[in-house]
Amino acid sequence: MAKVTAEAAEALSRENGFLSGVRANIEGLKGSYLRGSVWETGAEDDSDSLRAMMASKRMYDRDMLAQMPHNRRVTVKGFERSWFFWRKQTGVAIASVISPLDELLDGSDAEPIGINQLTEHLRKIAGDARVPYIVGVCSTSGFTQEVRDARHEYPNVQLVLVEPASGGGWRVTADESVPVFLKEMFDPEDVEQKTKRVWHEVQSQSADLLTGSISAVRLAGQLNLPRSVVDQALAKLADDDPELHVSRQAGDCLLYRGASSRPKEKSSMSFVDKIKEMFSRDGDEVNKITVLSEKRAALAQRRDRMYEEIGKLEEKEAQLIAQGRENKSAVVRRRLAAQVAQLRKDIARQNTTANMLNQQLNIISTDIHNLTLIEQGEVASLPSTEELTENAVKAEEMLETLKGDADLVSSLETGLGEVLTSDEERDILAEFEEPEAAPSNAGRSPEVSERLQPAEDDPPAVADEDTLEKGSRRDPAGPEAS
Repeated sequence: MAKVTAEAAEALSRENGFLSGVRANIEGLKGSYLRGSVWETGAEDDSDSLRAMMASKRMYDRDMLAQMPHNRRVTVKGFERSWFFWRKQTGVAIASVISPLDELLDGSDAEPIGINQLTEHLRKIAGDARVPYIVGVCSTSGFTQEVRDARHEYPNVQLVLVEPASGGGWRVTADESVPVFLKEMFDPEDVEQKTKRVWHEVQSQSADLLTGSISAVRLAGQLNLPRSVVDQALAKLADDDPELHVSRQAGDCLLYRGASSRPKEKSSMSFVDKIKEMFSRDGDEVNKITVLSEKRAALAQRRDRMYEEIGKLEEKEAQLIAQGRENKSAVVRRRLAAQVAQLRKDIARQNTTANMLNQQLNIISTDIHNLTLIEQGEVASLPSTEELTENAVKAEEMLETLKGDADLVSSLETGLGEVLTSDEERDILAEFEEPEAAPSNAGRSPEVSERLQPAEDDPPAVADEDTLEKGSRRDPAGPEAS
């Protein structure tokens, strides 16, 4: 029995996820972006082709057939009524899945779909597009870069390409002529799922919040998500966590950790204490921590960008060094040497600036740490030294009193036990301490037990041969008869 590979099972899961999400999106757009008042929905797949492939490979397992992707597609046709019995077709929306079934059956690595496979697939599902066609094609194994970069100009067909993204979710691409709402329609991941992915990524990068910040621009690039979704997710995190804050700088949204934005919980105060609080500087530490944390987040982002630029300069330097080693021309080598020398000077300057930023970050982090300690100490409201000493003395006195009472109770219990113990119980307790003896005479009457035990003063009798002979000649009546 052939087994379904993990890659084939993953392809089936992606096929189901894409079709279920897109069908829900199409249902929501009927009558608004999709023209029509009457709708027909049909479903097709490549089950016959899959069976033929399995038969050619001598695979006759029905369970395996059910666990394979079938290249399913959902077609939604829109119509508008004309006169009373007639209707006119207004458009077709198709959500289709394409998987390399032959490679999945063989267990080999599934290759991305190329331009020729995509064109053949579109010709099969769209055909002669006499009405506007909106087609979303999902490749479970991805598309080649040639497919992503090509301009897909098919007559009367607007094409959207969907593939699994490396960071999770889906990658949706289309030509610039395709409206945005069509790309969103063929995106099976809703806003809630995208937001959860952002939250999960923030949790995985939570260490960056201790000394820096998390950039919305970078998150959007890593997760392949729109900036608006990422900004909303970060704002929601900041609303839920009082220590998280959002700052917008230079077109970017930064999430950083600062002082708690919630007010301190205070006990009831007198009128005089409230007047004093109004004119005091209570809360300055919290405000300073928030401002310094925002500055630290901005400096950390600037430092990280500088490190990225230094890395690019170093890559360019390595490329020039490699060109100099390969080229044997003295003129070219002198030019390359001058470029390398200039690059190294630029790298040194950038490193100097980065070191200065690190020192500034260290100073700010130290100040934030000190202010946090002060703010935490004020919130704790610890007792004074006099109160600590007084409470310690009271606790020691209480322990001494408790120890005296415990000793008295113990002595009373011991004496009471000795008074209540009888002589018979003491003898039994002594028997418990003796080693185990021979079988006892338990159950016998005292008279029988006394007759069976030998006298303590008489020595044990020893039977010899003469005694045995005399005993045999005695009268059977016993000693009384003689």
